[in-house]
Amino acid sequence: MTLPQGRRSSTFTRLLRHGFTDPSAAERLLGAPELSAVRTDPVLLDALSAAADPDLALLGLLRLVEGQPDDTSRRELLDTLVSAKPLRDRLLGVLGASEALADHLARHPGDWRALATYELADLHPGVEEFERGLEDATDPVSLRVSYRRCLLAIAARDVCGTTDVAEAAAELADLATATLRAALGMAEAAAPADAAQCRLAVIAMGKCGGHELNYVSDVDVIFVGEAVDGADEGKAIQAATRLASHMMRICSETTVEGTIWPVDANLRPEGRNGPLVRTLSSHLAYYQRWAKTWEFQALLKARPVAGDLALGEEYVNTLAPLVWHAAERDNFVPDVQKMRRRVVENIPAGEVDRELKLGPGGLRDVEFAVQMLQLVHGRGDTSIRSGSTLVALEALAAGGYVGRVDAVQLDDAYRFLRSLEHRIQLFKMRRTHLIPEDDADLRRIGRSLGMRTEPITELNRAWKRHTSVVRRLHEKLFYRPLLDAVAQLAPGETRLSTEAARERLVALGYHDPAAALRHLEALASGVTRKAAIQRTLLPVLLGWFADSADPDAGLLNFRKVSDALGKTPWYLRLLRDEGAAAENLARVLSAGRLAPDLLMRAPEAVALLGDQRGLEPRDHAHLEQEVLAAVGRADGGEQAVAAARGVRRRELFRTTAADIIGSYGTEESPAEADPGALVDRVGDAVSDLTAATIAGTLRAVVREGWGDTLPVRFAVIGMGRLGGHELGYGSDADVLFVHEAREGVGDQEAGNAAAKVVSEMRRLLQIPSADPPLLIDTDLRPEGKSGPLVRTLASYEAYYRRWSLVWEAQALLRAEPIAGDAELGRAFIELVDPLRYPAEGLGDDAIREIRRLKARMEAERMPRGADPTLHTKLGRGGLSDVEWTVQLMQLTHGWAEPGLRTTRTREALAAACAAELIPTEDAAILDEAWVLATRVRNAVMLVRGRAGDTFPSDGRELAAVGRYLGYDPGHVGDMLDDYRRTTRRARAVMEERFYGA
Repeated sequence: MTLPQGRRSSTFTRLLRHGFTDPSAAERLLGAPELSAVRTDPVLLDALSAAADPDLALLGLLRLVEGQPDDTSRRELLDTLVSAKPLRDRLLGVLGASEALADHLARHPGDWRALATYELADLHPGVEEFERGLEDATDPVSLRVSYRRCLLAIAARDVCGTTDVAEAAAELADLATATLRAALGMAEAAAPADAAQCRLAVIAMGKCGGHELNYVSDVDVIFVGEAVDGADEGKAIQAATRLASHMMRICSETTVEGTIWPVDANLRPEGRNGPLVRTLSSHLAYYQRWAKTWEFQALLKARPVAGDLALGEEYVNTLAPLVWHAAERDNFVPDVQKMRRRVVENIPAGEVDRELKLGPGGLRDVEFAVQMLQLVHGRGDTSIRSGSTLVALEALAAGGYVGRVDAVQLDDAYRFLRSLEHRIQLFKMRRTHLIPEDDADLRRIGRSLGMRTEPITELNRAWKRHTSVVRRLHEKLFYRPLLDAVAQLAPGETRLSTEAARERLVALGYHDPAAALRHLEALASGVTRKAAIQRTLLPVLLGWFADSADPDAGLLNFRKVSDALGKTPWYLRLLRDEGAAAENLARVLSAGRLAPDLLMRAPEAVALLGDQRGLEPRDHAHLEQEVLAAVGRADGGEQAVAAARGVRRRELFRTTAADIIGSYGTEESPAEADPGALVDRVGDAVSDLTAATIAGTLRAVVREGWGDTLPVRFAVIGMGRLGGHELGYGSDADVLFVHEAREGVGDQEAGNAAAKVVSEMRRLLQIPSADPPLLIDTDLRPEGKSGPLVRTLASYEAYYRRWSLVWEAQALLRAEPIAGDAELGRAFIELVDPLRYPAEGLGDDAIREIRRLKARMEAERMPRGADPTLHTKLGRGGLSDVEWTVQLMQLTHGWAEPGLRTTRTREALAAACAAELIPTEDAAILDEAWVLATRVRNAVMLVRGRAGDTFPSDGRELAAVGRYLGYDPGHVGDMLDDYRRTTRRARAVMEERFYGA
């Protein structure tokens, strides 16, 4: 039937909206007579749209309906499909994910009923349920049909999310167990004489043994045979071999119904060159004399599944002691590492980047790391001996052998990679571990994993992210020299060869392994208590250093700290006994230059890292009290200010350390989820510290020049980021100075005293020393650089009344007293409030002037050659854009909205949003951009040790900024893209809200 063009267009659009990639073909399929009863049913269309591939699901459904033997069966299927949601979800889910299972249903159209039941046992079947599902099979062909029927139900539960990937893999292993038992039963029925004279046990190995099988995989087995009582052993083993061979053919051979899977016995002693079946004593003799390390590793997953289960259990129990003492073998760890490298080297060059199982960061990396840790530690801890990778990983984390955060990340990555592997294999039921290159395949897989917005992009991003996590953590666990030491049981000290150590250091990310080896030798050599403790710590520290952008710097800085403090008993105790202290120290030493430089000037500050409370910033009152006390104990102004700057240095280290640890996270505590909270903590801490240092300097100057009482009341007003509690690590301190003559003191004397105070404060704070300088900037004062450094309150009032420009009112939005005479500071604020919050807001002329100034600044102040999309202060959507937008709202509405009367940018923005002066979404965009730009400036200072307003050009420094911001290694491009995207959105909001564009 030909539909009208308008109707066709409407249907075409509807199908397109429901996820069909070929709406024209879908429309033709829906028009088939067999689907006439349901083609307009909205429930069916919605269910198809939920499938991984709606086009594939619709085609499979039509083939299934066409295959029904009669009209009654067709009506039963369609009625059940429309009325029963469990069947609908399961059937269409399978049809949309697996072309191979759709083919099976087309050949066996009655098997859809296997998906109609929804009993409790059906939801989580085990070996017994699968054995019942296969019990009607009498030959290899019917066994395949029954196997696919059971597989259909497993796939349905999997794609619908009824089971997770681990449960689906366990069900596949249980189905394989039932299938092996059925196949062995057929072989025994065909040769009863052979069955009568032998005991035969089938031992599952590999993924089947580990209860984590794929949809399409070889089923690895080992056979153990024994003669029954009175039988000849030689003849019995021959009979067992015939039974085993027949069982393998039943499963592996291709019939009219295809094959099930190959049964692979190549993990047996001597591989394919050895006998297929051995006695238990023969197995034991081989493993005692000839087995290689990898063969013991393979035995981790040995599990009896079919035949004589008692004999199978005896096999496992007999060989277990050999497995759990394999780590005592010479060169155990290097052997395992070499085997892993060989696997990667054998991957064809064109497939390495798409190899999901064997490639770097793939499934095998997780499995190797877990298995090696099991072999190293399992001989003394039976709780970690599981054959299942995920169960073993959980047990390793519980036992402290793997960090909890590492375990969670590995678990997440492994589950994702296994789910991806399952979806790839499910489509055509073919054994493959390669990520497809075709967009249609990627789209189907992405949608099957719940990625519906941009499935291809999301899938590739998730895959790369998880493989990156696995690669990093695998190297951390797999290459740590600690494993060599733990595995070596013979007395004496383990020492890696120089070449092996270099290989390991390179794997951990060291650019100069020769220098790293020299540092390690200096740290670990000798028989002192210090060397012994450091030998214990270094393997762990190397892993933490490797998690940074600059492991070489981390190790070098650790050596410097150790040289300075290594003979101090409390330092050694701290690292030995406080688990957090060692990791915190490693994070701080490898995150950049600023924090290590601060620490090297006073290494005893490392004690702050041993207690989480030691990293909490101190409040302003306590800081000022300590600074003033230190000043009071000093002799002379220079010593007093040196003491104040010493406190500042220590507190800057406390702040940088807390910031780095909060940004990176540790094994005990994850990274801070709210970047705004990190920015606020740094801004408050550095601003309070600066204010306390200025207060201490003022006290020192007054005490040395005038004793207890200055002949003038004197106050320091914080401006800019200092007044806004938003100082970064590299910010200058913008201030104004105000004074008032005390009673009985002449104006000239008072003015001279105030000027002398300012001059001496600036001098003392900039005296060269080991402590970072504190630069005082007074350019925001009336008349700028041409005006006097300090004025009386009356002078400020006269200037602002007669000459004040709009930009000065804008600058005063950040004014806040920070030191000196509190009453005079309050009087200054009362004086400037009418200027910064003018009654009835700004006039049109003032608003135009502010916009003109902003446009001029954008045109003239951007450094030549700077990328405007990456300049954090003056660039597009950077700090200036956000702050001027917020400040315009404060100047315009502050008189009417008390919440806007704050010196803090984020607080004012939140108040403007609450007052409905800016939409919530726009406020969030501006806040995100401001926080990100501020964090980038802080990161640049932390990494380079000097201030900067744009991203570093050096690759390693750029990577370190990325790590601070939470980006994994290799994701610098993502960081820059995210910054540009965030600030581009902020600029769009700014242009609308500030310029009125």
